[in-house]
Amino acid sequence: MNRRDFIKAGSAASALLATGCEKLRGKVGDWFLGAGVPDRFAVAAAGMDEHVHLLNRAAFGPWPGDLERVAHVGADKWIEEQLFPDSIDDLACQIRTRGFETLHLPPGEMYEYKKPVVEKELTRFTLLRAVYSKRQLFEVLVEFWTDHFNIHIGKADCAWLKSPDDRDTIRAHALGRFRDMVKASALSPAMLVYLDGRENRKAGPGEKPNENYARELLELHTLGVHGGYTQKDVMEVARCLTGWTCRRENQLMKAKVEFHRGQHDDGEKTVLGRRIAPGGMENDLEQVLDIVCSHPSTANYIAEKLCRRFIGDAPPASAVAKAAKTFQDTSGSIRSTVKTVLTCEEFRASKGQKLKRPFRFVVSALRALGADTNASPALLRYLGAMGQAPFQHPTPDGYPDEAMPWLGTMLWRWNFALALVTNNIGGTSVDLPRLAKAMSAPESDPAPMFLRLVLGREPLPVEQEAVASYLSASPLEPHQKRAEAVGLMLASPGFQRC
Repeated sequence: MNRRDFIKAGSAASALLATGCEKLRGKVGDWFLGAGVPDRFAVAAAGMDEHVHLLNRAAFGPWPGDLERVAHVGADKWIEEQLFPDSIDDLACQIRTRGFETLHLPPGEMYEYKKPVVEKELTRFTLLRAVYSKRQLFEVLVEFWTDHFNIHIGKADCAWLKSPDDRDTIRAHALGRFRDMVKASALSPAMLVYLDGRENRKAGPGEKPNENYARELLELHTLGVHGGYTQKDVMEVARCLTGWTCRRENQLMKAKVEFHRGQHDDGEKTVLGRRIAPGGMENDLEQVLDIVCSHPSTANYIAEKLCRRFIGDAPPASAVAKAAKTFQDTSGSIRSTVKTVLTCEEFRASKGQKLKRPFRFVVSALRALGADTNASPALLRYLGAMGQAPFQHPTPDGYPDEAMPWLGTMLWRWNFALALVTNNIGGTSVDLPRLAKAMSAPESDPAPMFLRLVLGREPLPVEQEAVASYLSASPLEPHQKRAEAVGLMLASPGFQRC
């Protein structure tokens, strides 16, 4: 293909995809961008445990061919590349997701679309980015910060405002400075609505501020519940934040964030022992952020949450201390803190200690089998049934990291695994024969290769026996029972944990 044909083909593909020709997305990605399953790839082998572990935690699981890539460049270089996502070519994923118009609009223009449209586009965009983006660590951190600054799209106007918040707060700062992210969240129209910040005003001497956002700022976003603040601190922070609001539906420039000086309590305040002088007006917000984001409890709290997400439900104190020190030494650099977590010995020693949450389970299954999906409602319903539909956690604390709340989702996980491998999810398909050929699996018995692909390691004897027993007992046609055997592998404890 010469340069002119190349440009014409790319322009045509982009134009088709921009108009919503979703059936072409996977095919164009596979043919034109090389985003499908490689013609040949290696599955996990001896010496790859470290690489599998890295991709299971710092990514949403290996895509066919990813293990070879990590083995070639080395784990440290892969981490370094992922920490600078803008340097990674992600054109294939961008083409798959560019048709979602509402993801690019300012808050006020979101209201031109119906609520189900904006909710569906954001949810599908999020799932597709997790499955197909080559900037995997970035997407993992987007999920982490989405939980940390949780906003339920079912409250008031949040359905229209969460997409700009996802773009301008979470994605814009996921690997940046923590203080910048907290400020972006504090002034996000979605957060002002969700935690009632736009109701926080003091118009008269007897009017008390609304403390909802101030409480969550201290308890969930910065210091943590045991961070050393008091109820008095909550009220003082609420006073500092009076006057910030966003315009309502019956006003011009809907959802525009504004500071109303006449509704601000401009008296003297004391936050965590630090005096905030009167007369600061909107600068009171900056002083509050300086105080809470530089507090030692915030460093420990954020470090512990990152270690819980990447290392284990009860992360070692040594790992938390290392991450907290980096956070403090770098003035809250998320990139540096994450690097400390991913390169510490405690991370390397934590293989198999995390139960996959439903979102990670579904995405890692799609990635393991090189699935082609448009994230249709049929697929999203499985996430809802498992209890982790994106942006629908009702309380400000976000979806839990620990295993216990998710143990009741196993039946739906098994149902999903079986539907996936038998191509019974609308808008989603897997090509198991192509995978078998690309892995050079024996045609007579591809099961051992699929076990290594799914588990990311040599299978245990009990796992081999379980699959062999199913294959020998199943009355189905050979291609059907082989497909269902792969579903059995996805439903196994070995794949459920990472």
